[in-house]
Amino acid sequence: MLNHELELSLNVAFAKARDNRHEFMTVEHLLLALLSNKSAREALEACKVDLAVLREELEVFIRKTTPILPENVDRETQPTLSFQRVLQRAVFHVQSSGKNEVSGANVLVAIFSEQESHAAYLLRKHDVSRLDVVNFISHGISKEDQPNEDLSDMNAQSQQEMPQGDDHMDNFTTNLNQLARQGKIDPLIGRQAELERTIQVLCRRRKNNPLLVGESGVGKTAIAEGLAWRIEQGDVPDVMKGYTIYSLDIGSLLAGTKYRGDFEKRFKALLKTLEKDEKSILFIDEIHTIIGAGAASGGQVDAANLIKPLLSGGRIRVIGSTTYQEFSNIFEKDRALARRFQKIDVTEPSPDETVLIIKGLRQKYEAHHDVRYTNKAIQAAVDLSVKYITDRHLPDKAIDVIDEAGAKTRLIAPSKRKKTINVSDIESVVAKIARIPEKTVSSSDKSMLKNLDNQLKMLVFGQDQAIHALSESIKMSRAGLSQDNKPVGSFLFAGPTGVGKTEVTVQLAKALNVKLLRFDMSEYMERHTVSRLIGAPPGYVGFDQGGLLTDAVIKNPYSVVLLDEIEKAHPDVFNILLQVMDNGTLTDNNGRKADFRNVILVMTTNAGVRETQRKSIGFTEQDNSTDAMVEIKKAFSPEFRNRLDSIIWFNALSPEIISMVVDKFIVELQVQLDDKGVSLEVSQEARQWLCDKGYDSAMGARPMARVIQDNLKKPLANEILFGSLVNGGSVSVTLDKLAGKLNYEFISQEKLAKNEDTVI
Repeated sequence: MLNHELELSLNVAFAKARDNRHEFMTVEHLLLALLSNKSAREALEACKVDLAVLREELEVFIRKTTPILPENVDRETQPTLSFQRVLQRAVFHVQSSGKNEVSGANVLVAIFSEQESHAAYLLRKHDVSRLDVVNFISHGISKEDQPNEDLSDMNAQSQQEMPQGDDHMDNFTTNLNQLARQGKIDPLIGRQAELERTIQVLCRRRKNNPLLVGESGVGKTAIAEGLAWRIEQGDVPDVMKGYTIYSLDIGSLLAGTKYRGDFEKRFKALLKTLEKDEKSILFIDEIHTIIGAGAASGGQVDAANLIKPLLSGGRIRVIGSTTYQEFSNIFEKDRALARRFQKIDVTEPSPDETVLIIKGLRQKYEAHHDVRYTNKAIQAAVDLSVKYITDRHLPDKAIDVIDEAGAKTRLIAPSKRKKTINVSDIESVVAKIARIPEKTVSSSDKSMLKNLDNQLKMLVFGQDQAIHALSESIKMSRAGLSQDNKPVGSFLFAGPTGVGKTEVTVQLAKALNVKLLRFDMSEYMERHTVSRLIGAPPGYVGFDQGGLLTDAVIKNPYSVVLLDEIEKAHPDVFNILLQVMDNGTLTDNNGRKADFRNVILVMTTNAGVRETQRKSIGFTEQDNSTDAMVEIKKAFSPEFRNRLDSIIWFNALSPEIISMVVDKFIVELQVQLDDKGVSLEVSQEARQWLCDKGYDSAMGARPMARVIQDNLKKPLANEILFGSLVNGGSVSVTLDKLAGKLNYEFISQEKLAKNEDTVI
């Protein structure tokens, strides 16, 4: 708890007291020791204490008042109660402030609580107060700073009467014209209509204050900075020439205003300076922050109320900027302030305008990153950011892509670094920002897409029609031929249980290397549970947490969404899915839009299965699949079915397909056994026996998994844990035709090694 320096100081103090045979360790001993402690000494020096004089006074007092132990008495020096209280107070003070170590300065503060002690008297004698030491510890403010600050506050009113206010402008604002002269502001490209309207409002006689309102990233601040740049270039009407734009730093204005009235004096002095300079314009970025700024608790006087009288009379010119959300939630509610501003909507530029903006900024980014951007790269940055970065706005998101592509190149070693940024570099950056595969796929990706159909057919048997429909829709999307405002594909998989509806979806996500978002619709059977998908409405528990479906898609915009057993869901779920399948978006309870345009939406259902399993009448097998479609039409509304890309029927598995499933399960089991050093061999007769025992046309492949578990995995588990396969080995499974059961031959690793030696 006590830091190392303080421990050393206390040890030295105790050692000196013992050497001098002092009976008690007093607060004066402690203060004398603190004069050699670094942190306490710095605090006292900041308070203008003559340490030499204080040391001498303490030594004289201790020498005169401290009892001395007789030579024949063998007793340790004892700390007084006041000494102990000082250390305890210092520890409690540090703990309450959330810190871990007690320094000498903290102990110095605690000494002031012992007001009856001579140590506290000497500190007061040297004009040191507890507040002086606390100010130094907390803020690093020395005593000589305080009267100057108070003096500046007292003289603030007189300084307002002086004609020059350069100090206020330098401390609390940034001169945008000066930045433009230094080349630190990018030129303004386009935005001619907004700029003309801004200048037009600034030239009014009264209420000459434009308010730029637009979404974040559309270039509101750039308009104000661009106006300063154009003023310096002389590219403005004659009436605007010679004007200076200052950007208000609200943080600097508030910093250090400890006492009531400090903020008001600063702000009034700043406004007075602006009022005297007729060719000055104040730019307040995020202007909604001035509402409530500087107001005391419960008070009504804030920056907004201080500036209102000057705004309506045209005595100062102010440009403000804010977003639509803050404008409606905060700014517009202060009617008196809002009517003094003229709202100018700053809309998102079109992709063509954004291309021109980036071409105008190209030179600065090329010089910074030491690269060259091709025209195709700039066009790709705009197009791909519009398509994939949906939660932000042009031109900001396109400029960020260009900037990050240059930064990525700079991280490469100079010998391997490219000098030209092309389309593939832009696609790589966009893919990382939006977490999607690159649009121009590599040769390996092309081969993966080309073989996607066959790859899925190797993993899921007997459902070639469903796999073909899935792979074709994905290829069409990756080729750029699908509709932009819809998901990659919206499919309804229907069919009996255990035939591979869910398995196809799982394997598809693995093949594409994307996230599988699975939602079991049995959890959404009641109406009130539907809100969990998009978030609870205001006033309900979990309102601020968002929806499960929308949050998952926002985090994983390129994914496969599986809604398992959709027929069990409440009908309200179908209504939610209508806009997803039609427009590719879904809005959650907080107004955020989840983008489904890069999502493959798969829904599974068992509706209509009973009709297909009816027994046929007569000697010929009847096709009842059309009866199943009738049931599906009854279960799902026409507007829901009309938005699906395809309703795919999964057929029941035949005995031939089940035999392939057996082989797949055995291969999967062998992969698990490989880690344990066990090899598995199953004869063809045993495989056929497993196939016959596990086949159920109504239940699909799931009974086969149970048969494999009972007849292969359970016997193997006992041998691996306790038997001959503890250290590995081999297993041979054959069929005993007479008994109608499987035989198992387990060979341990030791026997295998002996057999190999014998053969050699």
